[in-house]
Amino acid sequence: MLAPTYYQLNRLKMLRRLDELETASGSARSLYIPPGSAMPEIEKILETVLEADQIPPNLAKLVTNSTTGAILFWGEQHKYLILPPFPITERRVSWGYDVDPLRSLLQREFTIALILVRLGAYAIGVFRGEKLVSSKVGTGHVHSRHKKGGSSQQRFERHREKQMEVFFQRICTHVRERLEPHIQQVDYVIYGGTRDTLLSLRKRCQFLQKVDNRTLGLLLNIRKPRQATLEAAIGEAWSSRVIHWHET
Repeated sequence: MLAPTYYQLNRLKMLRRLDELETASGSARSLYIPPGSAMPEIEKILETVLEADQIPPNLAKLVTNSTTGAILFWGEQHKYLILPPFPITERRVSWGYDVDPLRSLLQREFTIALILVRLGAYAIGVFRGEKLVSSKVGTGHVHSRHKKGGSSQQRFERHREKQMEVFFQRICTHVRERLEPHIQQVDYVIYGGTRDTLLSLRKRCQFLQKVDNRTLGLLLNIRKPRQATLEAAIGEAWSSRVIHWHET
């Protein structure tokens, strides 16, 4: 019986794993699936590589839910599903552990904009590959929610809304300052922090709406946006999610 193990590998470790797969012996099949396919289509594609009784019960769902597509390496020695950090662009079925397309993707020096926001703090960075090119980190005071009722709560909420407006406008200004000089080169925009706060920012910031088509669905889990957090977050942005099946 096959059991899955879930983990992440950073860029370097994933490239090393591909080197190991490339030299593995035994028969294998490889499947590259771009994002955007419906579940029935994914199930049919998987059946071109695996027998029906070999397909793990949640495999099609994992592939369908991935916003960057998926790569399946399925052989006698190794059985992996890789959810890459950046989108697969071409469907491909091949014999053996065909690692070249994924290796090529991970070796590209994409220009990436990271925007990390929680109420009261933000960090903005532009990276070429994993090298920081430009950044801005700052804070802004926003009161926590007021739990009392009555007119005092209404006044407090109006004041809090103004604080949030100033905070988001400050972030939007700095995002534009950092991203605009690199706007033609930016391949992907990745957000981190609190989902509701980021949605509020994106609604208020017209500049960010211009790069929606380059925004990845990945949301980085960031507790405190700081310079050190920003520099560490790029490693997560480049990480691949891995599902490894093994015999129990």
